[in-house]
Amino acid sequence: MLSLQNAGKRFGPRVLFLEANWLVRAREKTALVGANGAGKSTIMKVLAGLETLDYGAMQQTRGMSIGYLPQEGLRLAGRSVFEECLTVFDELREMDREIERLSGQLAELDHAGPEYEAAAERYSMLQERFHSLDGYALDAQVGGVLTGLGFGKEDWGRQTDEFSGGWQMRIALAKLLLAKPNLLLLDEPTNHLDLETRNWLEDYLRTYPFGYILISHDRYFLDVTIDRTVEIWNKRLNIYQGNYTKYLKQKDERRAQLEAAYRNQREQIEHLEAFINRFRAQATKARQVQSRIKELEKIERIEIPEEESTIHFKFPQPQPSGRMVAEAEELAKSYGAKQVFKGVRFRIERGDRVALVGVNGAGKSTLIRLLTGDEAPTAGSVRLGHNVVCEYFAQDQYKVLDGDARMLDDISHAAVKVPEQALRSLLGCFLFSGDDVFKPLGVLSGGERNRYALARILVSPSNFLLLDEPTNHLDMRAKDVLLEALAAFTGTVVFVSHDRYFIDRLATRVLEVEGGAVTSHEGNYEDYLRWKGLAVGSPSVELSAKQKPQEPVAPNGNGNAGGLDAEADSAKDRPRRLNPIKQKQMEERCAFLEEEVPRIEASIAHTEVQLGVYVSAAETQRLSALAEDLRAQLAEFTAEWEELMMQLEGQSALS
Repeated sequence: MLSLQNAGKRFGPRVLFLEANWLVRAREKTALVGANGAGKSTIMKVLAGLETLDYGAMQQTRGMSIGYLPQEGLRLAGRSVFEECLTVFDELREMDREIERLSGQLAELDHAGPEYEAAAERYSMLQERFHSLDGYALDAQVGGVLTGLGFGKEDWGRQTDEFSGGWQMRIALAKLLLAKPNLLLLDEPTNHLDLETRNWLEDYLRTYPFGYILISHDRYFLDVTIDRTVEIWNKRLNIYQGNYTKYLKQKDERRAQLEAAYRNQREQIEHLEAFINRFRAQATKARQVQSRIKELEKIERIEIPEEESTIHFKFPQPQPSGRMVAEAEELAKSYGAKQVFKGVRFRIERGDRVALVGVNGAGKSTLIRLLTGDEAPTAGSVRLGHNVVCEYFAQDQYKVLDGDARMLDDISHAAVKVPEQALRSLLGCFLFSGDDVFKPLGVLSGGERNRYALARILVSPSNFLLLDEPTNHLDMRAKDVLLEALAAFTGTVVFVSHDRYFIDRLATRVLEVEGGAVTSHEGNYEDYLRWKGLAVGSPSVELSAKQKPQEPVAPNGNGNAGGLDAEADSAKDRPRRLNPIKQKQMEERCAFLEEEVPRIEASIAHTEVQLGVYVSAAETQRLSALAEDLRAQLAEFTAEWEELMMQLEGQSALS
């Protein structure tokens, strides 16, 4: 389909990759991964034909179509959203117009004439082709994709230039998905998508009839959409079969093998060098020495590339707050005639990690601003608890930074007790290295300043953190640092994020903002989806108040789920695709049980042998109790293993 052969690319003296060999097969679903700056976007541009190679060659099948979505920078204007998407089908629409013209001609031409026969033959051929290409459903196709990507029907007639950059990228993505090229190249397609839209895109890509290559910093998104991973590492392309989680495991195994080969080679080299040094001056050993020297020169040295150092950062723990951190009573907020929500009641307690979820525009950011006191409610109240001190990270947090301050000076002022080396390591994790730390904040881009603002919060947090999309502009390494720090944080966190992996690992509660109401659900995002009656990993449906009744949130923050209907109950009983993270934990637990069950069985057998030899009444009583405990543990472990195996076999059937 498409291949790179001994391909190489450099920028000035810097080599991005060399000797790259990659066969991109039809219908293969691939992730392109690697450190920031390794050349992922450059390879995408090479595959799209926008960049040329400095070495090697690229070949592709004749007639193959390629669609490319960059990270940003696309601007569309001059048409409505719906008309812009229909331009993808210009050839089909022209065919439709010709069919209409021919239909008119056939009504006027003499049926016995040669022109009628030619027109009828052309009409029949075009109509058959138009039907085979599903030309009669163009409007339905466009409407389905636009709805999936979050455009309401009221948006379809709006001009494209009325939309912001993020929504412009959604329109560009919609056009690519409708065009269905043989190979889709998507560079960070989820950057501008909310969770619901991201779920829809996952489902769409899983059923996409051709191949695609993705760059993404969303682990969960990669895990459920790809079956192959290509990594740029050490200026080479390394290919792994399986999704992102399997790639991480295989990469560790490959590195372990490389390190073992390196150690063996070092031993061989040291042995040869010792022989050469020992006998170099002896004439009788000259031939053997020369032989060893030649052998040493022929050895192709194995190199262990340096890995990015793992940063472990812990928040300085804040003063504890009271048990009740925040409480809303009959809270309402309106902007003119537009009501965002009303009658909202919830309670947040110390130690909660609360994820706010809902479609874009539902009111998540508004709710956070009400909690911080930056906005006043239209009705009702928000009350903070004893000794609660808020820290707010907004989507445009960079606007409050001092543009004249140097980065390292500013963060050192915010964290006087943190050593400079620790601060520089943290900044390096957030992609500020070397002389970058001495730059004035005013010269940074908006995304860079937001990354810095988040790092600054990490070094001096309050006991109540309110984070509005903190994972934007972060790569996986920075997300891991943030996730680890928040998991160890003793305070309370309320956050909005569109990263499924981040929410699943952090959230202990979910507040759903939808339809003017706020509903509380215990657990992480997967548990929330289960409550919604959705099988994790199955085709998503529109989440609306019409599908599931929303129960009012009790003052203690626990939602009443008693109103679920029979349809939701039956959905719960159907097999659902597990979060890959949870599936991995289940597989590891199965492996543990498979080792433990034989051990317990052996202990039972040994105890029964001991019971056959009478020592004393007390010893017999002790051994009998031990055997009974072991049999109970065996029954428990066996039942757990059987349950886990049934669930895992169900996952195999779904895949």
